[in-house]
Amino acid sequence: MRLLILMLLLLDLSGGVVRAEPLVLQRTIALNGVSGRIDHVAIDAGRKRLFVAELGNGTMDAIDLEVGQVARRIDGLKEPQGVGYAPTRDILAIASAGDGSVRLFHGADLSAAGVVALGDDADNVRLDPASGDFVVGYGSGGLAVIDPSSGAVRSRIRLAAHPESFQIDAVSHYAYVNVPDARQIAVVDLSAARQTATWRVPDLTANFPLALDEAGSTVASVFRSPPRLVVLDAHNGKPTSNLVSCSDADDVFFDTRRRRLYVSCGQGSVDVWQQDGAGYRHIGSIKTASGARTSLFVPVLDRLYVAARAGFFGLGSVAAILEFRPVD
Repeated sequence: MRLLILMLLLLDLSGGVVRAEPLVLQRTIALNGVSGRIDHVAIDAGRKRLFVAELGNGTMDAIDLEVGQVARRIDGLKEPQGVGYAPTRDILAIASAGDGSVRLFHGADLSAAGVVALGDDADNVRLDPASGDFVVGYGSGGLAVIDPSSGAVRSRIRLAAHPESFQIDAVSHYAYVNVPDARQIAVVDLSAARQTATWRVPDLTANFPLALDEAGSTVASVFRSPPRLVVLDAHNGKPTSNLVSCSDADDVFFDTRRRRLYVSCGQGSVDVWQQDGAGYRHIGSIKTASGARTSLFVPVLDRLYVAARAGFFGLGSVAAILEFRPVD
């Protein structure tokens, strides 16, 4: 009888095998008292803390992932957009659009460690894995390289317009940068502090999310108009795949272990793509919540975290982080 029940569970009504979703919701972590848009997310893997930039609320929450709740909130921020953590210096950086600042905090107790004034619209924060410096997109077109320990700006790199998502290759020391208002992907030599190449994808605009694979050989950029996931050769910028994506995408990640791509979208879903030979095939569209477009995949924890705004689960619902576990 048990064997019969198991067989029935594995079969759908058409006689096919029911396959597990590629992502399973593990838990929901409430962000009580948080309203408005939620922006970028970062990880302190050593302490298992997730940092969430809450732009509309003017706050940054530090979530203790061991217990699944907010452990500390930093308030008084002016439209915090980007957040990054430098483990070797134990410094947290929060970039704010409202005043163009990058505020630095000691990782141990989140006490203030300094302020860097970039001037305007400080946005995405990335850690340069080779140097340990922060790289911050800001203003009408620039990247700033910041020493986490001193707060000194090592260099400023001009771009054609405001940068959105970008990623850094530790080996080549190149950054791949989405510059949607200029309709380009910029290739930046961080060592030389200059843009060295410009890639364009015809007929596509609003490229916000961007990912770089672990080997530094493949770039994934997602466009919003029309919604397309474009995979490019990192050596020459030539597209190798151009696929229909979910709409209002804001983050994309490579899952190297499973040879997958995750795309989180404001339409209320995460698209999952499986590498199949030289291309990719769609294997799932996981429901999240309307407007939940910001996410972070953490390979060392093997989890995907998706940020959902207050009210998007229904009237009166609180903001939350949705923790998904990938399924092989």
